[in-house]
Amino acid sequence: MTTAEVHMRRMADVLEEARRDLSGGIPPKSLLLGLQRLVPCDDASFCELDIPTRRELNSQETIEEDGDCGMDAYWRWRHQHLQCLQVCRPHDAPETTQMADFLSARELRNLPIYTDFLAPHPNIADIALPTAPNRTRVFQFFRTGSKPFSNHEMTTLALMAPHVYEIYKEAALRNPPVRLTHRELDVLRCVARGLTTAQIAEQLFVSPSTVRKHLENAFGKLGVSSRTAAVARVFPEPESL
Repeated sequence: MTTAEVHMRRMADVLEEARRDLSGGIPPKSLLLGLQRLVPCDDASFCELDIPTRRELNSQETIEEDGDCGMDAYWRWRHQHLQCLQVCRPHDAPETTQMADFLSARELRNLPIYTDFLAPHPNIADIALPTAPNRTRVFQFFRTGSKPFSNHEMTTLALMAPHVYEIYKEAALRNPPVRLTHRELDVLRCVARGLTTAQIAEQLFVSPSTVRKHLENAFGKLGVSSRTAAVARVFPEPESL
């Protein structure tokens, strides 16, 4: 086999291992570990964030963090993390980027987002998966040193990205659904489309207080505290609306 054929075989093996992983993780933890084998790095993570409420909804690490991981610094300096701002933009298909697409290692090291949060990793590659508005869902690969990820490594992530997304969705479907009433679902669909409480009430021919009650009931069942988090929980994919 050629070197390219061996690498493609390794990629297929990572996907097959993840599809067979029924341990309950979303995504399967073996997927994160397999991606790290394909694109060697110091640390890899998967994270889902709800931006308005600053809540971490889901997280995996290949290296366990000791204590506080500095999220206060992340939220303080997030506007300097240009790669992260790109990840947060709406997209209908998985996207791959690396920090070098936005800033050089030298430029990044001069910013507080690096000294307070990202250090010692000036190089970050990612696979950003589609998700609900105001939410991020992203695999990240961290490296020390100034050399960016190679074209071969970024091509590997780009080729893996659509398959990674399918595996994520398959794992999510294995989780038991939360039972909401038809009216609670109607309200959340309106929320997902950006309607205000008054607009939802007009749309559904009910009072604003009834809308707020449906939202309160839905929040309790879903274990969330914001409209964005509820939408992300019930409609994790755009097509599910």
